[in-house]
Amino acid sequence: MQDGAATWQGTSDYIAAEDLRRIVNVAAALGRPLLVKGEPGTGKTLLARSIAEGLGLDLISWHVKSTTKARDGLYVYDTVQRLYDSRFHDKDVSDIRAYIALGPLGRAFASEQRVVLLIDEIDKADVEFPNDLLHELDAMSFTITETGDLVAAKQRPVVIITSNNEKELPDAFLRRVVFHFIEFPDEALMAQIVDVHFPGLDRTLLDKALAVFYRLRKVDGLRKRPSTSELVDWLAALLASGVDLDQVGDDVPFIGTLLKRERDVIVARESGKPKRWR
Repeated sequence: MQDGAATWQGTSDYIAAEDLRRIVNVAAALGRPLLVKGEPGTGKTLLARSIAEGLGLDLISWHVKSTTKARDGLYVYDTVQRLYDSRFHDKDVSDIRAYIALGPLGRAFASEQRVVLLIDEIDKADVEFPNDLLHELDAMSFTITETGDLVAAKQRPVVIITSNNEKELPDAFLRRVVFHFIEFPDEALMAQIVDVHFPGLDRTLLDKALAVFYRLRKVDGLRKRPSTSELVDWLAALLASGVDLDQVGDDVPFIGTLLKRERDVIVARESGKPKRWR
């Protein structure tokens, strides 16, 4: 971080491992985007919100889709609205700037204060998308072609980029980022995460639930292993129903909150861990 600037240590609702805390602060200090990967449920998207909250900064989010273009993040020139206004002669259309709106990246650069910028699921866009952002992320500036105006970062934003590994990212892009893979939480860290959602949860129930949860995650061949969000939903179902895990034998009650694919249930059944399912 900059001299005298606060460092991120996680927040009350986002329990971060030590290696994640360190790499976030390193990336922010270097002024480099942080590329985050990890299996679903490891908190990639929520990380940016926690950083913003922990550092007292505003969060600007850019959720990438398959149709997203790099320029969408810079600015949008509404030519259709300008043409419409021109036809009906009810507005002055000579000022092109009135029809230009900054995108998420543009707003992050233009902000008077430092912000956290989330570029979420960058690998959803086409393969050229990351390379199309290289200059802007390096220079922290861009020019609006229609007006010639330069939009340059007044305060270098903290940039968090998430990827689900759906596509390989270009080497040229990877050279310009700091990378971190979020490991799935071990039982000790998961217990802390669960405590955020269920303060004061009976320790016996927690230990039993975690044992079942991690046993299930170890089943070979699952297409989608249960993640943190599924564990939270499952615990909520157990608490609401009052089910005693000691009384159900090898059954896993409310298995539909943990496994979301029929094939995964079959694979788990055939593995013998557990033997019977509901």
